[in-house]
Amino acid sequence: MATFADLMSLLMCFFVLLLSFSEMDIQKFKQVAGSMDKAFGVQREIRSDTIPRGTSVIKQEFSPGIPQPTAIKIMKQETSDDTQEELRMNTSVSENLQELMNEIKEVLDEEIAENVLEVLMYEDAVLIRVREKDAFPSGSAELQSGFTSVLDKLQSVLDETNGRIIVSGHTDSVPIATSAYPSNWVLSAARAASVVHHLSEINFTDPSRIEIRAFADTIPVAPNDTPDNRAKNRRIEISVGVEGG
Repeated sequence: MATFADLMSLLMCFFVLLLSFSEMDIQKFKQVAGSMDKAFGVQREIRSDTIPRGTSVIKQEFSPGIPQPTAIKIMKQETSDDTQEELRMNTSVSENLQELMNEIKEVLDEEIAENVLEVLMYEDAVLIRVREKDAFPSGSAELQSGFTSVLDKLQSVLDETNGRIIVSGHTDSVPIATSAYPSNWVLSAARAASVVHHLSEINFTDPSRIEIRAFADTIPVAPNDTPDNRAKNRRIEISVGVEGG
């Protein structure tokens, strides 16, 4: 059974067929097209010079939150306080290190002048660097008498400090293979241990603050390419730290 829509479709096809066999009359064509628009309910075009605007649901239902600047101010104040405290502590440590270095240089001024050792600031500690020739016989961990006198002088200064003391042994890259010291690791460790042993023998008050480290030839201060450079690398280093005030 044909529906109304089918009937209208057939009529439209019929009109189109008739139109194809006839001459085009623009005015009549517009009239026919207008009649078909009304029949099918086509909406008439309406021109507008303004942009359509709708009602915002978000604008009706929501409002921006009230800013809370107080918490941010407190956070900034706390951060500023932490930074100031950290700067104060760093300044205090730096001043203490400078004071300690000056004191050590004063105690060991003769040895520094004779180039037996050097005293310098290194990272967060004062570093006392002693070459092998002024501390140990070649290939041995036995302290020389000149170096024991240095440790005797240094002991009084170390007793007044409160930071960590690290004694490190270093060698050059030339391998050693004796019955007493089968490797540079053993030699560097034995030399550091000899220094700490002597400090304990002269009644250093707090041996729990002392650490022993052995580095063999892993941290050279100069290339191991000449006898003079290798002599620089064979050394003992005593690192003295301080605590912040």
